[in-house]
Amino acid sequence: MNNEKEYIVIKAKENGVTVIGLTRGTDTRFHHSEKLDKGEVMVAQFTEHTSAIKVRGKAEIQTSHGSVESGTED
Repeated sequence: MNNEKEYIVIKAKENGVTVIGLTRGTDTRFHHSEKLDKGEVMVAQFTEHTSAIKVRGKAEIQTSHGSVESGTED
């Protein structure tokens, strides 16, 4: 198994974007959240504790698999 953890980059396109880390295991739970304002960037990493990252609000998300935008379409 590769010990390098994958990073993602989240850039807020509006104020109040929420980034939520979800746990691994039999019960998926929220374990961390951050609020970003427009233009702020967060670099997040998948770890032994984080199996998923949820982004709520308009943001650009970049991964090694490509880019995607979250939020509602205008």
